[in-house]
Amino acid sequence: MKFSIQRDLGLQLLALYLLFVGPVVIAYLVFDRVASERIQADVKAADLALARAIAQETNTALDLALLAVENLSTYPEVINSDVNGMKALFATLISARPDINLVYRLDEKGIMLFHAPTGPGSTVGEDFSFRDYFQRALTAEQALLSLGRISPTTNQPVTTAVMPIRDNSGNFLGLVATNIKLQSLSTTLESITAEYGPKEGFEVQILDASGYVIAHPDHTLLLIDLKQSNPQIVSAVLSGQTGNLIEKIGDAPEKLYSYVPIPSAGWGVIVSRPTATAFATAQATHRGVLLSVTVFLIVGLFFWLALSRQVIRPMERLATFSQTIGLEIDPPDKARSAMNYLAERPDQIGHLIRSLTRMETAIQARLKELSTLLETSAAVVSTLDSQTVLNRILEQVERLTNIQMAAIVALDKKRNVFRAVASRGLSNRYAEQLAISPSEPHSVTLRAIRTGEPIQVSDTEIDASFTAFRPRARSEGYRSVLAVPLLMHHAPSSALLVYRPDPHVFTDREVDLITSFANHAAMAIENAALYARSDMRLQEQTRRLEALIESLQDGLVLEDLHGCILYANRRIAEMIKLTVMEIIGAPVQLLVDQLLSMAVSEDDENNIFTRQTVEDTFSGQGVGQVEIQVKTQLEIRYFRLQVFEVTDLEGMLIGRGHILRDITRNREIDRMKSSLISTVSHELRTPLAAIKGYATTLLADDVEWDRATQYEFLEIISKETDRLSKLVNDLLDMSRIESGNLDVNRSDCDLRELLSHAAQRAHPDPTARLMIDIPKNIPTLYVDAQRIEAVLRNLIENAAKYAEDTSPITVSAETSEDSIIIRVKDEGPGIPSEFNQSIFQSFYRLDQGLTRTATGAGLGLAICKGFVNAHGGNIWLEPRSNGTCIAFSLPLDHHDPDHKDTDRDIDDIIETALKDTRLSK
Repeated sequence: MKFSIQRDLGLQLLALYLLFVGPVVIAYLVFDRVASERIQADVKAADLALARAIAQETNTALDLALLAVENLSTYPEVINSDVNGMKALFATLISARPDINLVYRLDEKGIMLFHAPTGPGSTVGEDFSFRDYFQRALTAEQALLSLGRISPTTNQPVTTAVMPIRDNSGNFLGLVATNIKLQSLSTTLESITAEYGPKEGFEVQILDASGYVIAHPDHTLLLIDLKQSNPQIVSAVLSGQTGNLIEKIGDAPEKLYSYVPIPSAGWGVIVSRPTATAFATAQATHRGVLLSVTVFLIVGLFFWLALSRQVIRPMERLATFSQTIGLEIDPPDKARSAMNYLAERPDQIGHLIRSLTRMETAIQARLKELSTLLETSAAVVSTLDSQTVLNRILEQVERLTNIQMAAIVALDKKRNVFRAVASRGLSNRYAEQLAISPSEPHSVTLRAIRTGEPIQVSDTEIDASFTAFRPRARSEGYRSVLAVPLLMHHAPSSALLVYRPDPHVFTDREVDLITSFANHAAMAIENAALYARSDMRLQEQTRRLEALIESLQDGLVLEDLHGCILYANRRIAEMIKLTVMEIIGAPVQLLVDQLLSMAVSEDDENNIFTRQTVEDTFSGQGVGQVEIQVKTQLEIRYFRLQVFEVTDLEGMLIGRGHILRDITRNREIDRMKSSLISTVSHELRTPLAAIKGYATTLLADDVEWDRATQYEFLEIISKETDRLSKLVNDLLDMSRIESGNLDVNRSDCDLRELLSHAAQRAHPDPTARLMIDIPKNIPTLYVDAQRIEAVLRNLIENAAKYAEDTSPITVSAETSEDSIIIRVKDEGPGIPSEFNQSIFQSFYRLDQGLTRTATGAGLGLAICKGFVNAHGGNIWLEPRSNGTCIAFSLPLDHHDPDHKDTDRDIDDIIETALKDTRLSK
C-alpha cells in the first residue's frame, strides 16, 4: 500500500483530499455529539433544578405544618381536652392556614374528642386507633406526617401532620393533628405546569412515602399508586436518590424523568416530559450538522471529479506513456491519440506533454547508443581473452558509427614499437606492417597517447603534420583519422584508431562515443593484465593460507548452505579418526555421528554433554559451542566444538564453519589452579588454626598451665609448624619441578640408609608394619639423597594413610640392566588402572571409593614424579589385584648430574596460584 501511494499521484491527491475532508467531517460530528450532550445535560439540569425547587418549597410547607401541630400540643386546652378552648384555638389556626381543612384531637385510645370545623359531618366519638399515624404516634416523640388518604370527615384527599401528647411522666395522652389539603399542593404544581404548552407533555407530581401520588396538576390522579406503573423511579426517589432517568413505559413515548426526595417527610418530587420535546433543540442541532456535512461532502465530490478529469487522468495517461519510453515498444494507438489530444491544451499539462514527446525522440537515439555500449561492456566482462574482446569492440564501433576501418594499437615491449593488436576493415598487409616508433614526433597515435586527449586529422592530404604518413593513407584508402588514447595503469600504452575514406571533421558527440569504446578497450586490456598478475598472487596466497590452516592445532571444517563439507584440514581428520578424503564432500552429519561415536556415553557419570546438545549446535542458526568428552585408549580428552557463520564482504551468509579444539590441557590447568587454591587454603588453615589456638591458650593471663601441659602445647605448635613448612617446601619443590629449575645435588648414597631415614620421618609412623626386601648386593645409588628420601617418605606415608593400620607395607628393590627398580606395596583399597597417569598430576586426589581418606594437597606423587624424572628415572603404578604398588626406577649411570626436567607447561599456573593464595591469606 505504501509503495502504491508513492507511485500513484491520484492516490496521493485522494489521500490529501481525505486528510482535508476527514478532519472537517470528524470535527462536525464531534461538535454534533458534544453539543447534543451539552444540550441534553442542560435540559436534565433544568428539570432537576425545578424538581429540587418544588421539593424545597414542599418541604418548607410540611415543616410549617409540623411546627403548627407541635405548637398546638403545648396549649393547656389541647393537653386537657378542653373542648371550648380547643374550639377557639382550632378556628384561629384554620383561618390562618387555608391549606388546612381539619384540626382534631384524639385521646389515648384513638377516640375523636373534637374536630374543627364540626360540619358538615361529625366523627366525634369514633375510633381512629387503626390509622397508621396513630400507631406511629404511640411510640413517637416528634411530629410526623401520615400517608395520603381520603379524610372521612371532609371526604377530601389529605395528609395529616400529627403530634403525640404526653404528660410530664411521658404517658401517652393522645394526639393533636391537622389535615393538609392535597389540592393546595396540586394547585402549586398546576401553576408551574401551566407555563409549558399542553403539547410539550410536561408533568410534575409529588409522591408520599408509600409511592402514592399526593400532588398532581390533574386532581383526578391523586392517590394513585405510581409503583405499579414506574417502580424503578419510585424506588429511587423514595430511597433518597436524586437524578435523571430516560425510560419508555409500555406504549407511551419515551420520557425524561428527573426526581428529588423531600427529606422531612420521606416523599419525592418527579418531573417528567417526553424526550422528543425535552431534547428538541439537540435534535435540531444534529439535523443541522448532518445537513452541513452532506453539503460539504457533495461540494468536495464535485471538486474531486473536476480535479480528476482535468489533472489526475491526464497525469495518469502521461505516466503510462512515459513508461514506454526507452523500452523499445510503441504505445497503443489509443494512448498515442489521447496524448496528441492532450498536447493541444494550452495549459501546463499540454506544455509538459509536448516536452515529453520531444524527450522521447532524443531518448530513443541515446538508448541505441547505450545499448551498443552495454553490449560492449558485456563483451568486456564475458571473457578474459583480450583479443576476443577487442575484436568485439571494433565490431560495435563499426555498427554504431558507420566507420568501416578501425584498429587498436598497443606498445610491443619486446620490439619497443607500437603495433596493431586488433583491426577491422584494414588490409592484413597494413595491419601486419603497421609499426610506430615511440620517438616518432608526428604520429597521431603517439600525440594522443602523450597528451591523453583525442587527436584527429580531418584531411590527410592537406594536414602538414601528416605528410610523412600520406603514402600509407593513400595506399590503404583513408582521408581522415581519429586517435583516442586508452588510459591504463597496469598495461602498455595503447590507442584506438578510426579511419574514414573521406575528409571528415569528427563532432564532439562522435568523439565522446568513440572515447567510450576506447575506455571499454582499455578496461579489457587492463582486466587481462591484472588477471594474469592476480592469478599468480592468488595461487601463492592460496598455498600460504592452506599451509597456515593445515598447521593449526585446531580442527577446521567448512560447509556450504546445504550442509555439505567443502574443506577439512589434517588436524580434524586426526581428531575424529577419519581421512581428509572421507570428510570432504560428505554431509556434516558425518562429523556429528563420528564425534558422538567417540564421545563418552551419556550414561557415564563424568559425561558433560548430551547427544541432543551436540546435534542442536550443528543444526542451529548463528554461532554456538559445545564441549564433548572423548574417550581414547589411554585417557579421556575434552574437545570444544565452536560453530560460526561464514559471510561474504556484504555480510551475506555463504556457509558455516566448525572449529574442533582440544581443551584437555586447559581443563587440567583450571583444575590444578582450583585445586591449588582450595586445597592449599584448607591445608594452611588447619595448622594455622591449631597454632593460633594453642598459642592463645598459653598467653592467657587467667590460667596457669603446668610445665607438662605447656610442653604438650608447644609440641603441637611445633608439629603444626613442621606441617606448614612441609607444605610450603612441597609447593616450592613443585614450582621448581614445573619450571625446570630443580637442582639435583648427587652423591653416593646407600638405599637402606635412605629408606631408614624416610621411615623415621614418615607420618603416621609405619615402623611397626614396614617390611623391607632389599638384596644385600644392591649397588650404591648416585642420587640427591634429600630428594630420593622425600620420594620414599611420600610413598610410605601414602601407604600408611590409605591402608589399614595392621596391614603390612613392603619396600623392595631389584637391579635391572642399567637401573635400580624400587617398589612400595600396601594392602589398601588399590587404585583403578584408568587413573595410572592422573595420580601423578599436581593437586590430583583420589578419595572416591576409598575406605579411608586422608588430608593432603595432592602434591605427593607429583613431587615424586618430578624428583625421579630429574634423576633420569621413571615412576609408574603397577597393576595389582589387591592393594597398591608404586614403582620407580633410578639409573645407575653417574654421568648426568645436571639433568633437569624440561616440562614447563604449567609453570605459569603454579606461580599464579601461589600468588593468589598469598593474597587471599
